Amino acid sequence: MLPKTTLWPMSPHTEGKHLVLRRYLDAWLPILGSRFGRILFIDGFAGPGAYVGGEEGSPLVALRALAEHTARGMITAETVFVFIEKDLKRAHHLRGLISDLPFKLPRNCTIEVISGAFDETLTEVLDHVEAQKSGLAPSFVMVDPFGVSDTPMSVIRRLLANRRSEVYITFMYDAISRFSNTPEFAPHLDGLFGCDSWREGIDIEDSRESKRFYYDLYEAQLKAAGAENVVRFELYEGKRLVYAVFFGTQHWMGADRMKQAIWRVCSFGDFAFRGTRSPQGSLLLSAPDYGALQDALRREFCGKGWVSVASLEEFVGSDRTDFHCGHLKKNGLKPMEESGALEADNETRKKRYTYPEGTLVRFL
Repeated sequence: MLPKTTLWPMSPHTEGKHLVLRRYLDAWLPILGSRFGRILFIDGFAGPGAYVGGEEGSPLVALRALAEHTARGMITAETVFVFIEKDLKRAHHLRGLISDLPFKLPRNCTIEVISGAFDETLTEVLDHVEAQKSGLAPSFVMVDPFGVSDTPMSVIRRLLANRRSEVYITFMYDAISRFSNTPEFAPHLDGLFGCDSWREGIDIEDSRESKRFYYDLYEAQLKAAGAENVVRFELYEGKRLVYAVFFGTQHWMGADRMKQAIWRVCSFGDFAFRGTRSPQGSLLLSAPDYGALQDALRREFCGKGWVSVASLEEFVGSDRTDFHCGHLKKNGLKPMEESGALEADNETRKKRYTYPEGTLVRFL
């Protein structure tokens, strides 16, 4: 529910969202900030920058990630932060916090707070970029609404037209499930999905099938919009689904970094992340079953002969599994070789049960 006050109490699950954001920016900032002259962070629903209890909102989380980065010296790019907030009082409060930050930012950092709706503001920004024929800088765009309005796929599509743009989207499945059969809700869902195919899910009675339908449709629309990899995870409080996270990127390494960020956070307080790629979407990250990783490797590569470790890393790191590259060797290849499910070419490595670059393996 959309808060009516300028500040509001921080929801417990928001902590997880911010932890994942910080973990990912820890990887994103030095990688792109050392390769490009300008990088861009956009928070489409920035809020007032803080909560009633003094906790920092996502704008300050992002700014602090830059200010406190251990590799800050590597981040030579001009780093531009754009915070979009529709509510004038909240935008004003955010500007006040930014003018008196408790940490110091580098000189090559620019901050802009824009009072406006996400869709309208981004459309104006992108129109300006196109008119200048300058191209959008490598961008990370956070789309974290309270519901499903003002987040049309048409805007996401324009963002993803830039091959170095990434989107981090909170997907409110509960709201979709409850209101999909409400006529006045239909235009918002048309915009969210960028099509009217979501109506096919209205009559699906099985809750798991319904959720899978809407997840698959939204992922398909993100890929049609230009995302080559779409990572999706769910945040649960006990047995209750709070929301899902969809992350769209052009490269499998971006997907891998996001999965690493989510796995590092995986469990906090009464909350935990679950994967959606494993059978029945049941992979609980805080107590994972790596058999799902081994099964995925076997399904993909069994009978295909010798395969390089680099190819395996790209598969595991991509959006085709819930796992990341850090799981591959210890939790995937080694136990499979020990059990006889995998054979390694010893001419391509020096030591048994190790898988350095250039190692070839085949699944039996």
